[in-house]
Formats: sequence, C-alpha cells, structure tokens
Amino acid sequence: MSITGTLIIQMIVFLILVGFTMKFVWPPIATALDERAKKIAEGLAAADKAKSELSAANQRVESELAKTRQETAALLADAERRAQAIVEEAKGRATEEGNKIIAAARVEAEQQAVKAREALREQVAALAVRGAEQILRKEVNPAVHAELLGRLQTEL
Repeated sequence: MSITGTLIIQMIVFLILVGFTMKFVWPPIATALDERAKKIAEGLAAADKAKSELSAANQRVESELAKTRQETAALLADAERRAQAIVEEAKGRATEEGNKIIAAARVEAEQQAVKAREALREQVAALAVRGAEQILRKEVNPAVHAELLGRLQTEL
C-alpha cells in the first residue's frame, strides 16, 4: 500500500468518525450545554429578581421604620402633653385645696377670735362687777343685775 491509499483510508475513517460524532455524540452534548446555559440564565434571572425583591423589601423596611419612628415620636409628644396636662391639673387642684385650707383656717381663726372676744367680755364684765363691788363695798347680786351686765357686755 502506498502512502496515498493509507491517507485516503484514514480520511474516510476520519469522515465516518466525524459523521458518527455529529449524529450520535454531539446532539446530547449540545442538549446538555443548552440545558446548562438555560439553567444558568434562569439562575441569573432569579438572582436579579431576588436582588430587586431584596431592594424592594429593604425599601419597605426603611419606610416602615420611618413610619414607626414618626408614630413613636407622636406618641412621645402626646404622652408629654398628657403629662403636662396632668401636672397642670394637679397644680390647679393643689392650689384649690390650699385655698380651701386657707379659707377654713381663716374661718376657724375668726371663730376663735369671736370666742376669745366673748371670753374677754365675760372676764371684763366679771372684773367690772368685782371692781364695782370693791368700790361700793357691797355685794352685787349677778342675778339681779343681769340686764345691767348684759348691756355692759354688749358695750364692751
């Protein structure tokens, strides 16, 4: 055999091998590569979708946090206003109670002053009777002179 015959046989075997490979081996490899490329594309799309969903979720979380902060600030302000109102109300009640206590003390002081005046009048009347008794050197009968003593007491 000559080199040309061997070369032609090798070419024919090579073409048969290429034909066999193209018909039986290449389609499953191409299908596997296409499926792999499809899975990779789906994975990338899912990753992009998850990334966008994550950013949307982060935005929702931030907006909820901002809303919660605003609500908390509003609640704190409301609580401070209520506390201030309670303090003012307590001050008002304390002032009112203090005024009542002062008024009661004034009334009591006036009553005690009236009692003291009455007691002083009685003592002065008794002293006047004793003084008159000593001056006149007579015994004065309080029952007989009750009207005179009453007038003297009212004059004092």
